[in-house]
Amino acid sequence: MHELIREAVNDPGMAWEIMKMDRDVTEVVDAVSDLSRDDKIKLGATFKRFPLGCDLTELIVGTCASDLEKIDLMGNCMLSDTIGATIHVCAYAFADIAESYGMRPVELMREVRETTEVPLDLDHFGRYGPMRFPRSITGCGGQCYLEGPPFEGCPRERIHARLLDREREGLPDRDEWVELSSSVAVNLTPVQGAETHAAPLEEAEEVLKLARKHGKGVEAIMFVGDGYDDLISGFEAGLEMGVDVFVIEGGPFNLAGDRLDAFAGAVAAARILTPGKIVATNGAYEDECRVGLRAGLNAIITGFPKNHHGYMCGYSPGTARRGRFGLPRVMKIMREEVEPGLTPVPIQKAQLEALAAAVKVSGTENVYPRTLGYTYVGDAHWACLPSTPIYERVEVKRDVNALVKMAEDGDIQGRVAIFGARFVSWVIADKLDGLVDEFVIVDRDPWVEQVTVDNLRSELRTDVHPGNSDDEGAYSSADSSIVSTTIPQISAKISGKFRDAVTLV
Repeated sequence: MHELIREAVNDPGMAWEIMKMDRDVTEVVDAVSDLSRDDKIKLGATFKRFPLGCDLTELIVGTCASDLEKIDLMGNCMLSDTIGATIHVCAYAFADIAESYGMRPVELMREVRETTEVPLDLDHFGRYGPMRFPRSITGCGGQCYLEGPPFEGCPRERIHARLLDREREGLPDRDEWVELSSSVAVNLTPVQGAETHAAPLEEAEEVLKLARKHGKGVEAIMFVGDGYDDLISGFEAGLEMGVDVFVIEGGPFNLAGDRLDAFAGAVAAARILTPGKIVATNGAYEDECRVGLRAGLNAIITGFPKNHHGYMCGYSPGTARRGRFGLPRVMKIMREEVEPGLTPVPIQKAQLEALAAAVKVSGTENVYPRTLGYTYVGDAHWACLPSTPIYERVEVKRDVNALVKMAEDGDIQGRVAIFGARFVSWVIADKLDGLVDEFVIVDRDPWVEQVTVDNLRSELRTDVHPGNSDDEGAYSSADSSIVSTTIPQISAKISGKFRDAVTLV
């Protein structure tokens, strides 16, 4: 694995071969640790490319704090929704705000869901429902982030201060919280020695099972720790539990001798190991955010003033304190460190709409966590978006079932050109396998086209040919053509050139 990972630093083809293999956590962490910082960054960036990883960069925003007025919480949620940022729900704060207005906690969660349409990411959630804490915890000024490493245990004994009697009172509403959410976070840090920081692993496993019962994605929070053994224990625990996404926390919980080397290595290793192809951070100093983004981070959890994620990402020891408004700062850092590609940095609501349309076209039963060929169809987004109003709202012209009907009726036949070689094209080819004579896969990105042809050839009986990024040639050689993108502007541009091509949106 050492030699393969070293080759993959500059060779996406080798990275693709690694993705076809069983990957041992210790071997991956060990191999990544041996690389220079620059090579860790290159490696992580390579594994962020389609289809090795999700290639989007996004904001996730904490909108709440226990001492916020309800009007401010709702306004924060509306603003996040407007810019297309997933809302990070700190369940204890939602519960505190709701009770201060005479509401059952879940009623406030329900109101936020009815008011917004972006994904809701549920955190600080235990076996009974929202975790509950005394004021000394909910109003913490961020002492650990302000002082910086080394972390030697929560000075406020956070997890041991839980108000379990109050938590038990919320048990009747527990499942509804999860039903209203798009994803649920669990914390792996107890296996990394942070028993004062998070609930026992057994409770995290209960929450994961509850999330799975309701069909939700699961993300796992873990520390950088010492940058080696702690990473191995965190990754192994998460993979054994079956989580989708790794959330890497640095800041005071990055205890490595070279903090930035360790953070870049943690992100790069997570990119190789995470099933759902998404790697995020919920806590990272500004220099860690920057090196992490260069190494392939997809998401940074930030927040509004008073929310703890407002200071946990993008600041430094001495400046990271409660009250910081991290959202605009983190957005600026993202734009300085990540070049926009097909999508803006960070992504906005239009991109969530296109993703939701891709899932709707493909069918939830055909995408992540389903695999096709060597890897998953889509990423963790594809499992979370169906639990949002965006998914309910977006409309598509036809889905893969309609394409199958057209093939059965002879309206799609012979040699079929598929424009766009991303995940929707995989589902289309899979569903039309055996109903047409052959496929020509064409994409303006030669790598995307090449890897899709390789993957489909491993799975399908029907012959699959590359189109060599030549739209005109693919179209002229085909009997039928399908535009697989769900980005409306791109679909319109392609169908404008090839007017009898079948479109999805």
